[in-house]
Amino acid sequence: MKIAVDGMGGDYAPQAIVEGAVLAAREHQAEIILVGDEARLTHELDRLQARHLPIVIRHAAEVVHMEEAPGMALRKKRFSSIRVAIDLVHDQEAQAVVSAGNTGAALAATTMILKPLAGIDRPAIATLLPTQKGFAILLDVGANVDCKATQLFQFGIMGHVFAKYVFGKQTPAVGLLAIGEEDTKGNEVTKEAFLMLKQSHLNFVGNVEGKQFFRGVADVVVCDGFIGNIALKMCEGLAEMYGQSLKLGLTNTLWRRLASSLVRPALNDIRKRVDASEYGGAPLLGINGTCIIGHGSSSPKAVKNAIHMAQRFVEGRVSEHIQEDIERNGDIQEIGTTRRQKIWHQIRNHMSFRGERTPEDDDPDNGADPQPPRVPAL
Repeated sequence: MKIAVDGMGGDYAPQAIVEGAVLAAREHQAEIILVGDEARLTHELDRLQARHLPIVIRHAAEVVHMEEAPGMALRKKRFSSIRVAIDLVHDQEAQAVVSAGNTGAALAATTMILKPLAGIDRPAIATLLPTQKGFAILLDVGANVDCKATQLFQFGIMGHVFAKYVFGKQTPAVGLLAIGEEDTKGNEVTKEAFLMLKQSHLNFVGNVEGKQFFRGVADVVVCDGFIGNIALKMCEGLAEMYGQSLKLGLTNTLWRRLASSLVRPALNDIRKRVDASEYGGAPLLGINGTCIIGHGSSSPKAVKNAIHMAQRFVEGRVSEHIQEDIERNGDIQEIGTTRRQKIWHQIRNHMSFRGERTPEDDDPDNGADPQPPRVPAL
């Protein structure tokens, strides 16, 4: 197994990226292809005295910077480090790619070069967040701002496979992020996705409210990328604020500083659980290959764990299992007129049974197609 690593992607590249690659090669026996400026990457390997490790360098003359527009950068920089790294996976010289660079460029290049799996409309970015019962997978967290019900359904399948074949959860609980636990809560898209997920072979536990997420009621929680990205960034901001407040509260007097030494082991355990570098990176699910996207500010530890995540993905044959489960549930994804009408009929029955207003209640024609105006005879 060989992992292509974008050596020039990230805020602290190439130093942090190369150091993380060296840690992965030492601790996880990873074979790595570092992609980027050959002179700079060689210098970093020499600095770390790591030339004996199974790490080779593939030169790439260009870099896609974090502030660049992804589409424009990919068109103008055909020999950028992220593009060359993904090409290695396409050409089967590597089995996975890891990048902490421009997320939009990584997403665009991966989708364009590796292509989505058959039956997958759009790939999704999945991330791990700590809960009271360990952690939960949240997807999508930014790849798709607007989603259809069928795409949320596909996200559920992809998250199920991720949890099962990478983390060993045989029947992971899959939930749908919504504004209430009741079956009929949510917008039109989530209501339709609810019914599709309920008909699937997944262990679907229904709607999950935001306050329930961290209780660990589901192993996989599905949402569109707009909501998911906001939720993720709010969690990051809350964790940062809480950490700073706790540090200030425990150090603002001499007695508190003395007392804090007694609880330091417990605080270190909590910090480790919420430390994003422990999880490495966020996998891009639903593509014909393996791509792990790291945070722009990834530390060497985060890069090491992202590479290890890529290894586990390849070993678990995640993409193959996603393809199998998509085909297994192919009939549920039919989105022809007849199928959609049937789904909406079920939604209306649910709403009527619970005494809620249906779309027809507000339609004077009771949902009938509008008739053309009568033209008086001349």
